[in-house]
Amino acid sequence: MQASLESCPALVLNADFRPLSYFPLSIWPWYEAVKGALSGRVNTVETYDRTVHSPSIELQLPSVISLREYVRPAPRLAFTRFNVFLRDRFSCQYCNIRFPVAELTFDHVVPRSRGGGTNWENVVAACGQHNLQKGSKTPEEAGLHLTRIPRRPSSWELQQNGRAFPPNYLHESWGDYLYWDSELEAC
Repeated sequence: MQASLESCPALVLNADFRPLSYFPLSIWPWYEAVKGALSGRVNTVETYDRTVHSPSIELQLPSVISLREYVRPAPRLAFTRFNVFLRDRFSCQYCNIRFPVAELTFDHVVPRSRGGGTNWENVVAACGQHNLQKGSKTPEEAGLHLTRIPRRPSSWELQQNGRAFPPNYLHESWGDYLYWDSELEAC
């Protein structure tokens, strides 16, 4: 029995054959990949072992596509809760334990009540227990120590961190494109 079409997403590469994003991984649902291929917006690089068809055309289902036009990465990273968690590798910055996103909080190192800003240099990921322990104190006053000083990450750093957290689904045809800049083993 064949897998459903919904379980056949396409990995989206930029025109330079790098993924648009590692986290979240840049993928399109099968129908967007087919529309892109038929409209000429993308090149089909790899395909699944199945076809889709209409009354007049049959097409191998794309598993890897590349954009025809290069999309320049955003020059400035968005300061978002998720990007802070990704920068901190989904780990509490007080106990260094990794947590699911739903169990992490956004903590101001210098509390807002004391003039601390909501920015890259003052916000860290924290587990609920340590966020409560810290409250409106500084880490020193609460008897806590940061594992890393918060700072603005580079887009490269966030991409590298994202590569460490692969999604639940990775098709075998994607391997050559996701880790193409990794060091190769000598034979």
